[in-house]
Amino acid sequence: MKHWRKTLMFRTTMLSLLAMMPLAANAQMSKVKTVWVILMENHNWTGNNAGAAFGAPDLKDNLSAPYINGQLLDTSAHAEEYFNPPGNHPSQPNYLWLEAGTNFGVLADTQPGQPQLFTHHHLVRLLEDAGISWTAYAEPDFGSPVFDVCPLDFTFLDVEHLAFVYFNDVNHGLNPKSAECIKHVRPYYQLATDLADHTSAQYNFITPNLCHDGHEGISPCDALESKNNTLRSDTWLKQNVPLILESDEYKQGGALCIIWDEAEDSADFSDGPIGMFLLSPFAKGGGKTAYSNNIHYDHSSTLKTLQEIFQVGPLLGAAADPETNDLSNLFK
Repeated sequence: MKHWRKTLMFRTTMLSLLAMMPLAANAQMSKVKTVWVILMENHNWTGNNAGAAFGAPDLKDNLSAPYINGQLLDTSAHAEEYFNPPGNHPSQPNYLWLEAGTNFGVLADTQPGQPQLFTHHHLVRLLEDAGISWTAYAEPDFGSPVFDVCPLDFTFLDVEHLAFVYFNDVNHGLNPKSAECIKHVRPYYQLATDLADHTSAQYNFITPNLCHDGHEGISPCDALESKNNTLRSDTWLKQNVPLILESDEYKQGGALCIIWDEAEDSADFSDGPIGMFLLSPFAKGGGKTAYSNNIHYDHSSTLKTLQEIFQVGPLLGAAADPETNDLSNLFK
């Protein structure tokens, strides 16, 4: 009888654990081995173009975004109805949401420690606990030094675009010499080296600097680059996306998501739609032709999809909401 009860308890426990694990909703999606996410800034995909008044115009059919509306659109699976979570502004809450499915009550741009986040319930901790490698590549701002420490303020870059360094299990008590942070949060130039040396992590998060991510009102930037922030960001993507697409890791099982962090239009379009493009051999179109859908997504959808790809759980924050659509329809 005792043996039977122990067996039943074991089976019940295993079933409970399995129920907590996210399941890939698409066979092609489950083949993905390496993921890159590039997060851009502050443009609607479509809307009322209210952001144009301050340098953040809608991107669809925009002449200042020829790469986005040309080669990228023509070779990707993209979402016409992708939003930032309702009322989730400005930047930092959206970066946190992509990492944990919540903004932790933060509705401002702050620096680490304001607040310090002590939870382990966030994506890269789940990945690391499961033995899955991750790297965040951050491009230093124009004129700023390349960092060799854990970036915990605005000395090197806009730190609110690096959600990972807000968590105590990464920054180890706001320590700029945190070995965990320095290991995983790297200057952007290292991406090319890692791709060439085949040392890329399985999950890679890329934040261009303020001159390249599309953010409005940024000065100074390189005099050789356009003064139009939208065109600068489009050019940066044109120059940098091929580094990933030409890598063996991408060709042999990669997926690249290019996403904008938040909307800039007003009224009904204050939360989007914003841009979301998927490039992958496993995406519909196979990275060679275009596909689009009108399914409702937000950053919870991306987080849920990442957890399904890497099979790490439990689903975090709003990613666990049954109403949250994953991105499986964008895959074959």
